Amino acid sequence: MHRFLISAAHKSSGKTTVSIGLAAALRARALTVQPYKKGPDYIDPLWLGLAAGRRCRNLDFFLSPHDELHNQFSRYGWDADVCLVEGNKGLYDGLDLEGSNSNAALARLLGLPVILVLDARGMTRGIAPLILGYQAFDREINIAGVILNKLGGKRHESKLRAVIEHYTDVPVIGAIQDDPRLQLVERHLGLMPANETRAAERHVAEIADVVAASVDLDRLLAMTQTDAALPRPAPQLVASEPPVRIAVAQDAAFGFYYADDFDALRAAGAEIVPLDTLRDPHLPACDGLFIGGGFPESFLDRLEANAALRAEILDAIEGGLPTYAECGGLMYLARSISWQGKTARMVGAIAGDVVMHAKPVGRGYVMLQPTAAHPWQQATDAPVLRAHEFHYSSIENLPPATRFAYDMKRGHGVDGAHDGIVYKNLLASYTHLRATAGCDWPAKFVRHVRTGRQQKQESQRCSS
Repeated sequence: MHRFLISAAHKSSGKTTVSIGLAAALRARALTVQPYKKGPDYIDPLWLGLAAGRRCRNLDFFLSPHDELHNQFSRYGWDADVCLVEGNKGLYDGLDLEGSNSNAALARLLGLPVILVLDARGMTRGIAPLILGYQAFDREINIAGVILNKLGGKRHESKLRAVIEHYTDVPVIGAIQDDPRLQLVERHLGLMPANETRAAERHVAEIADVVAASVDLDRLLAMTQTDAALPRPAPQLVASEPPVRIAVAQDAAFGFYYADDFDALRAAGAEIVPLDTLRDPHLPACDGLFIGGGFPESFLDRLEANAALRAEILDAIEGGLPTYAECGGLMYLARSISWQGKTARMVGAIAGDVVMHAKPVGRGYVMLQPTAAHPWQQATDAPVLRAHEFHYSSIENLPPATRFAYDMKRGHGVDGAHDGIVYKNLLASYTHLRATAGCDWPAKFVRHVRTGRQQKQESQRCSS
């Protein structure tokens, strides 16, 4: 088996592109590659999963204790030939002075060698003290090799290789020239999600070709080889009750979902029914509805044009359909979305109007205290939930009597003090939840959906 963590000295060094290229290039060698992404992220995992042909998993210190991180790493990587973890930010960057949630901390926890991707633009001799400093800062971290990125040509590469070989003992295992073919498509909030880009597979293949020609893959595999097998996980228990049908919006507008959450929904007894909000004219037969995050503002015309589906969703929510929406889903269920001088009508289940802004309104980790209005919360559940948010929009004109499922202990949410708009059996929040320790939201939502179905069936029997 081969396991390693890809990190960098700072953000925007090109480690995501390099990670995508490595995952695809190693897969092309008929190796089973399991990708991971450190921290809360939806877009990078979409690209990594596409490159590896295997769903990417997130590893997050804020949401999971150490034993759960170990279990997650083993559960999804035990049968893989290669476990590739892409870090976030720089190797030693973190939320606290000790770096307890840094990439280096994750490498130490999981026993992973680090491959450092260095943006070498404008650098020559100065790259040596950079590498030496990263080695000296924490001797427990094994910086196994470096990949030079965004090089200015072969002469630049030769100079850097000579400097690194002379002053350090860290091998250069790759040198990637600055190449426009490696650029991932960007949009107003970051990378274009792979689920929106029809040419994504071709682009990944092109990146893989460049990376395979620029990185010594044999040397990478040799230096990251381990004989220590990951423990095989116990079979996941699946609910014995009849499944409930939960429609899930999965299309170019809504694609921000954790693979773990889908696993947990199915284990709790959900049958996931795909819904395309851009093309489907009707809501499929379902017992519940889940609309995750995404970029509805980029598809205003098409979402507004699908008036038949919007009307059916509104009728279903008014009729008591258990519904959960996160961020982009909240925006879609509001009355309208305004962006770049244009306003488009949305579902209208939430009596408020969404406005996009140029800067983030809520960004980062959050801590939530559920209120009595929460439709799924039980007395035995954790008193405070850990989650995250990332939104450039706010919702305006909400009625004064709006009920909220959460009081914000950290983060912004809807208004800086609350999040989780509750209306009938709808819960819509800017917060993104994830099925981790202390937050088994899929099981709670499935239970909520099952209860709603039973009540509906009982009502139908009484009326007949």
